[in-house]
Amino acid sequence: MKKLYIKTYGCQMNEYDSDKMADVLHACDGMAQTDKIEEADVILFNTCSIREKAEEKVFSDLGRVRLLKLANPNLLIGVGGCVASQEGDAIIKRAPYVDVVFGPQTLHRLPELINARRKSGRSQVDISFPEIEKFDHLPTPVLSQVEGLQTASAFVAIMEGCSKYCTFCVVPYTRGEEVSRPLADVMKDVQALTDQGVREVTLIGQNVNAYQGAADDEDTVDFAYLLQAISALPQIERIRYSTSHPRDMSQRLIDVYATTPKLVSHLHLPVQSGSDRILAAMKRGHTALEYKSIIRRVRAVRPDICITSDFIVGFPGETDQDFELTLKLIDEIGFDNSFSYLYSPRPGTPAAEMKDDTPHEVKAARLKRLQDRIAQQEDAVAQSMLGSVQRVLVEGISKKDGLEMAGRTDNNRVINFRGSPGMIGRFLDVRVTQVVRHTLRGELAGKTA
Repeated sequence: MKKLYIKTYGCQMNEYDSDKMADVLHACDGMAQTDKIEEADVILFNTCSIREKAEEKVFSDLGRVRLLKLANPNLLIGVGGCVASQEGDAIIKRAPYVDVVFGPQTLHRLPELINARRKSGRSQVDISFPEIEKFDHLPTPVLSQVEGLQTASAFVAIMEGCSKYCTFCVVPYTRGEEVSRPLADVMKDVQALTDQGVREVTLIGQNVNAYQGAADDEDTVDFAYLLQAISALPQIERIRYSTSHPRDMSQRLIDVYATTPKLVSHLHLPVQSGSDRILAAMKRGHTALEYKSIIRRVRAVRPDICITSDFIVGFPGETDQDFELTLKLIDEIGFDNSFSYLYSPRPGTPAAEMKDDTPHEVKAARLKRLQDRIAQQEDAVAQSMLGSVQRVLVEGISKKDGLEMAGRTDNNRVINFRGSPGMIGRFLDVRVTQVVRHTLRGELAGKTA
């Protein structure tokens, strides 16, 4: 049996794509995944170009596997994902030992690309944008289980790409514009997963709340409708989604939080900055006041919801006053967590051409202040959970203690507690007994104790 090794860079969407690469190659070639790169017959790098020096990280990894290729000429090396879309043939020119280069929308063509490489002896490149074709050609979702342990959570991609064209973001150029999967296709995937024991789904895409899926009557349905349709499935106990955009946070979607208890009390809604001047330069399409209005309306129907966000610090032209407005927004909202980064220019984006004369040490100091402020808010949320009983999905064995289980609360907090592997994949009631940095500790409560 041939062995497949995949290294995934970046986001949840890339994790989903990597799973689909494995599914496609298993279905057509019987390949089995391995975590030992030296055993692999096929090595794939599923790349992400969101963060700084993404391209160099990929080429560094390619340099390391070149020795494996020299030792085994039959080894096949592929580069997929956003860096592949961005660089294309340039990857082959710089690393001629790479066999296939494919984009996020062409991962389903992997078997054809591999066969063409083997028959022709020439490297293959396909970074086209065939829109929804990718999803039409993917196998029915099959969960990978470790040592027979059941998993109860899975990702479901509902759309691809983004049409917002924020000035800092490369996604529209590497993944294309927003394309939504038909409602029936999404529901078919969810049903296939519930048939395998899945009780929690995370709906993913670059901008999921922009979803506009075709329905059987040739009409389209929005994201709020999709959430309600999935919630109506009795096997589904919990629904998450990531990631979203403030411009698509409609009142219909907010109302779903009032009527759909299966939708978790956690919302990740990137804001990037608290300065209207910087938001305009980013082409975000909303103001800080509009963002605060969204959060106020969500909390009006779901008071206990935890809000997390994304922040870019040091965007070109950001002044001390702009940054102070971001801190002011953080204080007014009260975030539970964030992904926050120093701005790094992405090739081909409008922001890469903007003048940026703020010293790096100033940006770094701002980032530390922001992260420290949100860490205080994160701790306050955790402290408020002490003594409460949380419904927890048990995800696996704790990384630090083999006698403890690790689970996730409704509001997306990791909690560790004494248990057994037979609990993995189940929902249990756990009482929070201690707050640790970034995690909680607890004990089984009620009937599950």
